[in-house]
Amino acid sequence: IQTYRVNGDPSILKDAELTIDLFERFFKDKNGEGYYSHIDPVLLSPDSPTLGPNRMRKNWNSVGDHAPAYLINLYLATEEKKYKDFLEYTADTITAHFPDYENSPFVNERFHDDWSHDLQWGWQQDRAVVGHNLKIAWNLMRINSICPKKSYEEFAEHIAEVMPKVGLDVQRGGWYDVMERRLHGNEEYYRFAWHDRKAWWQQEQAILAYEILYGIYGKEEYLKYARESAAFYNTYFLDHEDGAVYFNVLANGLPYLLGTERKKGSHSMSAYHSVELAYLAATYTNLLNTKKPLTLYFKPKVDGFKDSILRVQPDILPAGSVKISKVWIDEKEWHRFDAEKMTVELPALDYRPKIKVIIEPK
Repeated sequence: IQTYRVNGDPSILKDAELTIDLFERFFKDKNGEGYYSHIDPVLLSPDSPTLGPNRMRKNWNSVGDHAPAYLINLYLATEEKKYKDFLEYTADTITAHFPDYENSPFVNERFHDDWSHDLQWGWQQDRAVVGHNLKIAWNLMRINSICPKKSYEEFAEHIAEVMPKVGLDVQRGGWYDVMERRLHGNEEYYRFAWHDRKAWWQQEQAILAYEILYGIYGKEEYLKYARESAAFYNTYFLDHEDGAVYFNVLANGLPYLLGTERKKGSHSMSAYHSVELAYLAATYTNLLNTKKPLTLYFKPKVDGFKDSILRVQPDILPAGSVKISKVWIDEKEWHRFDAEKMTVELPALDYRPKIKVIIEPK
C-alpha cells in the first residue's frame, strides 16, 4: 500500500480491494465482533475441524493488525469512508475485548469465538507479547486522530503508563519479548516466558508508541521512553558490517546469532518492521516532536489515482498539526495544491512525473 501511495498503480489498489472483500466475506464474525484468525482453505470456513486449535479463534493479529499492516495507509491514499469505518470498528473491538485490568497489566490477545479468553493456545498460553501491548497504544492514537474517542485515549495512556514497569529493561534499556501475564505464588516480578532476549520489532513498537504519545500529549516521560528506546535500537540492532538489523539481541545488547534468528530474513522477519520504523520515526520526530519539515517523493503512473488527486499526509496525525508548504513537479514549483487538506492536483501528462512535497508542522 505504501507503494500504491507513491505510484497510484490501479493493480495494487485492486489487490487491496479484493483482499478486504475476502476478509469481509469469510474471516469476519457475522454473528458477533471481530475477525477469525484462520479459515479452511477449501471450505473457506472458520468452523472446520481441520483447523485444530485455530478453529473459531480470534487474536490480536486477526483483529488489530489490519490497522498498521495496510488499512491506515489505504485510508490515507483514498480517504474513502469505508476504510475509516473499518479502522473505527477495529479500534472499538480492541478497546471492548483486549483490556484485562483486573487480572494483569498486560492485555489479553487470544480469544474463543465468544470472546472468552483462550489461555491454552499453542506457545502463547497465558502469556503476553510486550510489543503487541505497545502496538495497541500506538495504533489507537493514530485512529483517534480521525475517530476521536475517550476510550481509545484512556486505553492507550494506560498501556503507556504500565508497560515500562513490566516490559522494559530499566537497567540496560530495550524491551523484552514474551512475559507471563500473571504473578504466581510469592513472585514480585513478571517472569520471562523463555528468555530475556529482545527482538527488533518490539523495539519498533515502543519507539513509535512513545514518539506519537509525546507528540500528542507533550509529557516528558513519553519523550524519555522514546529516546531511550531509539538509543538502544540504534546502538545494538543495526548491523554496520553486513547491513540491515539483527533479529534478536541478548539482554545486554550483544547480537544473538543462533538458529533462524541469525538470519536477516525468515518466516517472521522481512523489511516490514524496519522500513515502517524508519519512515514513521522520521515522520513523528520531525513533524510532531522537533517541529522540522519532512520531504516526501512520489512518481505517479499515467493511469494512477483515478481522481487525479495525490494525497500526501504521511500518517494519520492530529487534525491541524501539519500542512503542505511547497510542491515541485519535475523540479518546477507547482502551486495547485491544498495545504490544509494535504492534497496535490496532478497535471495531465503522458509520462510519470517526479513530485517532491514538503510537509511542515504548524
